[in-house]
Amino acid sequence: MKAETFLPQDYRPAEDEPFMNERQLEYFRRKLLDWREDVLNGSRETLEGLANGTRAIPDIADRASEETDRALELRTRDRQRKLVSKIEAALRRIENGEFGYCEVSGEPISLKRLDARPIATMTLEAQEKHERREKVHRDT
Repeated sequence: MKAETFLPQDYRPAEDEPFMNERQLEYFRRKLLDWREDVLNGSRETLEGLANGTRAIPDIADRASEETDRALELRTRDRQRKLVSKIEAALRRIENGEFGYCEVSGEPISLKRLDARPIATMTLEAQEKHERREKVHRDT
């Protein structure tokens, strides 16, 4: 087990320091762990709400509205489950020394992009190409 890296409370990764040094990796690791905890807490609250929300509603319109709300909650929960998987994959990339590098080109992903979306696996350029290819295949 390695020693924990000291990280000042106001630390933000900067372009003028070595890319993916120990401090940057620790910053993103903590950011991902906090995000995962927030998502899991939200999921627990959703499950509790769904479990407590089961009730017999005599009015058909009210019941339909409640069922629509439940379906939306379940769809949101499924998205959160997928997000947790992506967060855990990013944490594994940190452990493996692969975090912050594009899975397509091997180039560093910008710190701004990683700060905004720490689960990113591609540079902005590679992501845009990927999305254009997906759109072309979807449209044909």
